[in-house]
Amino acid sequence: MEDLKQSIKTLTKENLEKIIAHRRHIHQNPELSFEENETSAYVSAQLTEMGIPHKKGIAGTGILATISGKGEGRTVALRADMDALPIQEDTGLSFSSQNKGVMHACGHDAHTAALLGVGQVLNQIKEQWNGTVLLLFQPGEEKFPGGASLLLEEGALDDPKPDLVIGQHVLPDMPAGQVGFKPGMYMASGDEVYLTVKGKGGHAALPHTLNDNILIASNIIVSLQQIVARMVPANIPTVLSFGRIEGLGATNIIPEKVEIAGTLRTMNEEWRSKIKDKIREMASGIAKSMGAECVVDIKDGYPVVHNHEQYTKDALGLAKDYLDKDSVEEMDIRMTAEDFGYYTHRFPSVFYRFGVAQSGKSTGALHTPGLNINEEGLEVATGMLSWLAVNFLNKK
Repeated sequence: MEDLKQSIKTLTKENLEKIIAHRRHIHQNPELSFEENETSAYVSAQLTEMGIPHKKGIAGTGILATISGKGEGRTVALRADMDALPIQEDTGLSFSSQNKGVMHACGHDAHTAALLGVGQVLNQIKEQWNGTVLLLFQPGEEKFPGGASLLLEEGALDDPKPDLVIGQHVLPDMPAGQVGFKPGMYMASGDEVYLTVKGKGGHAALPHTLNDNILIASNIIVSLQQIVARMVPANIPTVLSFGRIEGLGATNIIPEKVEIAGTLRTMNEEWRSKIKDKIREMASGIAKSMGAECVVDIKDGYPVVHNHEQYTKDALGLAKDYLDKDSVEEMDIRMTAEDFGYYTHRFPSVFYRFGVAQSGKSTGALHTPGLNINEEGLEVATGMLSWLAVNFLNKK
């Protein structure tokens, strides 16, 4: 495998300039979730130029490309997401977004560019591995119900069915050139919680004649924290946070309706279901006890990202072989959510991070106007994903 490793490193370096050009083009022309028409057309054109067959229109704007090795064998799917966020860019880059109010602020431009680079590399060395590689350019990771769920419902990965799905994601806090893995549970589920308190409003000076819906909403928010603090086992990471409360009253007007919105994150699918039942029960009960009503609407979001234990440990070892042990780390859990979770519940999967931190200047953070990744990280992103793929394909 040493010759194969050296081939991957050499080809990745030779193609790096083009991979960076892919990333800059996509960054300059970002598109929102499920609207990635031009991005999809660009990816398709690049695959056509490489001579890689592919299907368009997967879950709307997605693309599924296929590279066949020298003989029969396993199937590995490699996934990159393509959508951007509704954020106005503030980086000052020469290739800043040309689409007002839309920005690749989560690194999906880098994911897509790296996967195009992987396609180029694996296609050039396809006589050195067996089996099939699926390149999955996925739409809509940032928006419910998530492009992953839609393409799985469509049966996009039913034939051939992958033996393993691998995905990667930028990490602005990690130095470029490094990668990180976490076997087992890695990222939280993400559900949206909407509560609407309804009752009789009126003059704030006459509270005995109405339902104080602001007070009721406040009681509900405070009481629901008991679910996390007193009901969920301490060894199950859980977050219930409310980011919006809207009661359009005034200093002397109690509104008839108060709307609350928040997020529920947990690392356990069984408790995820129980917590949602508790939210419904407590919110409705508190409102009723105070003479009002609470309508509870919980929108099921992405499931827990659960990495295959053994395959992820194997990937960590392969990463140390491809780089060096000091450039690879075992990561902690993250309470952020990812629709890659859908793949992990359907197929053995590995989801890992690659570093893009700038040296000597600010990189910014994910989902912010100032995210400015270090493009040197694309070399490792491309080479690492290629290396992992061929090793799992050639594994006896």
